[in-house]
Amino acid sequence: MIAQIYEIQTPAEAEKCIALGVDRIGSVLLSEDAWKQPLLKEAIRLCDGTKTTNSLIPLIRKEDTLFKALDYYRPHYAHFCENLTNGSAQRKDLTGLIHLQQDLKEKFPEIGIVRSIPIPASGTQGDFPFLEIASDMAPVSDLFLIDTWVGQEPVAVYIGITGQTADRDMARELVIQSTRPVLLAGGLSPGNVYDALLNVLPAGADSCTHTNQLDNAGKPIRFKKDFKKVASFVQEVRRAEETIRKQKDSLRAKLEERRAELKEREAALPAHSVRPHQIMAIEDLEEEISAIESELKHLNKAL
Repeated sequence: MIAQIYEIQTPAEAEKCIALGVDRIGSVLLSEDAWKQPLLKEAIRLCDGTKTTNSLIPLIRKEDTLFKALDYYRPHYAHFCENLTNGSAQRKDLTGLIHLQQDLKEKFPEIGIVRSIPIPASGTQGDFPFLEIASDMAPVSDLFLIDTWVGQEPVAVYIGITGQTADRDMARELVIQSTRPVLLAGGLSPGNVYDALLNVLPAGADSCTHTNQLDNAGKPIRFKKDFKKVASFVQEVRRAEETIRKQKDSLRAKLEERRAELKEREAALPAHSVRPHQIMAIEDLEEEISAIESELKHLNKAL
């Protein structure tokens, strides 16, 4: 299960994350005009030879500049987080973004593509086209990241950095339906990530806002990490991993027991005059086995 920490911009921050066992560090390329940042490149390259991978959000609109930047930084993943709906939760025309990701994959087949999928904040009413968006973007994406949609995004045009949690039921539905691995983001902190992972069962969790330092007013400071929070976040992801692993072991044992019981019942059926209660018992076992297999399939997406 991936523990991802975003807004890691310097080599010193990257070193601390690697030492704390962060699985993936995320960085942001903020300037289209000054896209060549040697210090940021050094932070990304520190992952080389380690178990930690990196992800880069390039806030660049021009395709030629984007490709120059990716060639310069060579991240493991390019992460795109444009808002894919308008303020009324209507899906935008995604054709241009789909073509961009197709072109990127052809030019840089070794770079994975992460696409943020918007899901409304918890408690939001009404329909939201997150499954349709994911279906459209899946053929040109390697990984999805759920982030929180609020309608009036803190960073214009882009999704995320709200500090609010995404609707857990919708998030879980996306994980179940998606043909791509899904990371969960949106308001995750050391205090809530364990429960969120057990509820949604994604492939990992991402934190930015709630692992930042706070100012004197208690507000998160962008691009300033609190590494005690980062350490706690990673520990909670690992604790969720262990819980899910135990759940899988328990379900596998239960599945073997039920399959053995089904085999015995089928072998014990008389050649003639099978009674209704015998058929019902077998059908109940088959339904239980199917339910266990379905639950295991979902857990396998997380681990």
